[in-house]
Amino acid sequence: MRLIVLDPGHFHATLLQKDMYPELASRVSVYSPLGAELLDYLNRITLFNSRPDNPTHWDLDIHCTQHSLDEMLNDRSGDARAGDVVVFTGRNRGRIDRMLPVISAGLHVLADKPWIISSSDMPKLEQALDLAERKHVAAYDIMTERYEVTSELQRELVNTREVFGEPVKGDARNPGVTAKSIHHLMKVVAGVPLRRPSWFFDIAEYGEGLADVGTHVVDLVQWTLVPDQTFDYRKEVQVVEGRRWPLTLSKEQFRMVTGEAHDGNLEYYCNNSVHYTLRGIHVKMDILWNWEAPAGSGDVYEAAFRGTRASAEIRQGAQEKFIPEVYIVPAADERTAVFAALKKKVDELQARWPGLAIQQSDQEAHLLVPGEFRVGHEAHFAQVARRFFDYAKHPESLPAWERSYMLAKYYVSTRGVELAQNK
Repeated sequence: MRLIVLDPGHFHATLLQKDMYPELASRVSVYSPLGAELLDYLNRITLFNSRPDNPTHWDLDIHCTQHSLDEMLNDRSGDARAGDVVVFTGRNRGRIDRMLPVISAGLHVLADKPWIISSSDMPKLEQALDLAERKHVAAYDIMTERYEVTSELQRELVNTREVFGEPVKGDARNPGVTAKSIHHLMKVVAGVPLRRPSWFFDIAEYGEGLADVGTHVVDLVQWTLVPDQTFDYRKEVQVVEGRRWPLTLSKEQFRMVTGEAHDGNLEYYCNNSVHYTLRGIHVKMDILWNWEAPAGSGDVYEAAFRGTRASAEIRQGAQEKFIPEVYIVPAADERTAVFAALKKKVDELQARWPGLAIQQSDQEAHLLVPGEFRVGHEAHFAQVARRFFDYAKHPESLPAWERSYMLAKYYVSTRGVELAQNK
């Protein structure tokens, strides 16, 4: 197979090419207007190709054009060697409109989140999924956080009834699931300080936090609570409430992160909270953006799932040295039984995570994860890509539950923002 990179306006496009893949030809077709976003992409690919350790060897067939989608489709219709898999990153508004003709042309699609940022586009999302099935191609979004070892362990434990029990439904004040995700505008990616385009700060173009990075958190909740299960979001999901508030950027900060000038402070509406139910289980989550992470820390994901026997928690605070860690907190009258069941489960998990261990106190157990399984966020892009290439080779193997996840995820993320905006 051969990649087509269309309008690489986000660094996620390059992270997919941080490694080589046996399924892919080294030659990649790139269609994009000439500008800062294309130059940033080319710079990062050049760094990957020239690094001393395990360099990549991508060859780029670059088409500089203001009509990138049309030109790519014309080239593909006349010469299948233009590529088989189209990678979408960059601007979020209108992405689904650009994906539909690509899927219709019989091309596989690996698209960054979010596919939509407005609930009015839910019919187009369903259309894209239906079209991919009819065309016998794979259409997949990049859910990297499923490959974080602590999220995988939390999922295992929540679905081990001897440890977790049954999910607690909770209520608005004390939900069954709470989650928090914190991202930062200033950061270093693949060894290069990140430069964001000015349109990143236009919520009509890029979406608010919940509609964008919040899709990962919604996905993790349903991936954990209803693993590998199909469900109907129209009947089994209810979005109750949404809130929003801005992060204020000074004109100096805006210039630092974009390289462009801005007249005065910018009220960037990137922070959201949402309350919804999934099969009656109350979920509350906060999706936050800060300017820059404190020294020694980075982006944060924390989540707590309450069970009738124990809670399964991911914490990432100062006590954890800002590294995500998994804890099991049993109910007081269940400690002996839960700790025994947890030991048995960890013994079973040695086949997948050799060296996984337990550090136990009177009130809780902390899972000790060997360092080799903490591969980092950037490595997860290659893991997603490898799974996607399997689906591209055998589209019929794409699980039916992925469709349920897609529809529910984007319904929650878009509806939550709209409730906040209408409040």
